[in-house]
Amino acid sequence: MKKEKIYSITLTALMSAVICVCSWITVPLGSIPFTLQTFGVFLALRFLGGKKGTLSIIIYLLLGAVGLPVFSNFGAGVGKILGPTGGYMLGFIFSGIVIMLLEKFDRKIKYFRILTDIVALTGCYALGTAWFYIFIGVKNGMSIFAVLSACVIPFILPDIIKIALAEIIASKIPNRDKRSFL
Repeated sequence: MKKEKIYSITLTALMSAVICVCSWITVPLGSIPFTLQTFGVFLALRFLGGKKGTLSIIIYLLLGAVGLPVFSNFGAGVGKILGPTGGYMLGFIFSGIVIMLLEKFDRKIKYFRILTDIVALTGCYALGTAWFYIFIGVKNGMSIFAVLSACVIPFILPDIIKIALAEIIASKIPNRDKRSFL
């Protein structure tokens, strides 16, 4: 195996581990816990690029699906992914795909990275909120505004801060793959 391939595989695995650790740092807030998971996901996407970053997210989810306690509050299992907040975890894959697709566009557009982050996070919120609404909102007679108030609104500012920190840190890490989105 070539040295570059080993390096790439190692970085992808390392970023999966970073997402795991970030998921464990949790502050309980109602139905949706506040974690550093979003930070870990966007750090992986910005450090590795869309393709490898998405792969690290998928590895993280597979580790949890097979029973390793990598989710918030050391949760594990397919039930967590298919549960009420699983749409947000699957939304991270959607975010990666968005960034992967937008990497192909001209990055000379002013604020391009900010726009891709907003689109990626919005897609994650949309998938996760729809999923949560189906699991919890419909059963409990919640309006979509009530679900947004519980699942999105309290997290917008913290997620923006986490993504901004991920952007800054990823841009400062030396020896990253020059072919990535960074």
